[in-house]
Amino acid sequence: MKFLIVAATRFEIRPLSDKFAFVQKEDDSLSHYQFRNDKVDILITGMGMTATAFYLGKQLPGSNYDLVINAGICGSYKDSYPIGKVVNVTGECFSELGAENNDQFISLFDLGLLDPEDPPYRAGKLMNNSTPKGPALRKLDRVDGITSNTIHGHPETIRKLRELFDPDIESMEGAAFFYACITTGVPFHQIRSISNFVEERDKSKWDIPLALANLNKTVFEILKEQMVK
Repeated sequence: MKFLIVAATRFEIRPLSDKFAFVQKEDDSLSHYQFRNDKVDILITGMGMTATAFYLGKQLPGSNYDLVINAGICGSYKDSYPIGKVVNVTGECFSELGAENNDQFISLFDLGLLDPEDPPYRAGKLMNNSTPKGPALRKLDRVDGITSNTIHGHPETIRKLRELFDPDIESMEGAAFFYACITTGVPFHQIRSISNFVEERDKSKWDIPLALANLNKTVFEILKEQMVK
């Protein structure tokens, strides 16, 4: 089988990549590995939607991956998703895609510039409705995410985002990953680990080491279950 692991930064998945046998470095973004009888490619896109979309647009067409996994950390909007918890993001949206009218945000769908049912959207969202295969994936909570160019830390902005989207988590790459995978028709999952709550910025409350440890352990378990024995 052939797998692709997508991450914004190399340090987020270094513990995972260390478990694979290195084969070849294609360029600064793409490296090839082997695990058992299966091929594992690792794509480091850089942070944000633009970089993610660009590198996936280069990599996905014609690559014939059996599964693509976006692995990374994220911020949580809800106490039910505490720091260190790993989740399966199954719904995404671009939280900034629209217009402002004074203090009101108007989405492209509400503006009539985009049909909420035009592919790859469903009811104005990007969805992954695939059935999780394997215990490691099935045990993860399925959550909704928003994707933004900004890590939010202003109380009023956070209040408005909760009101508009009722998100569970936020990242800087997720919706771009969904858009690319849905459009190219590859099986995919976005696996995120909570590193912080979305609140006024205070990094002393974050726990990135815990989030990364749980993320890498979980993604490795998922991969092993998907691989041909």
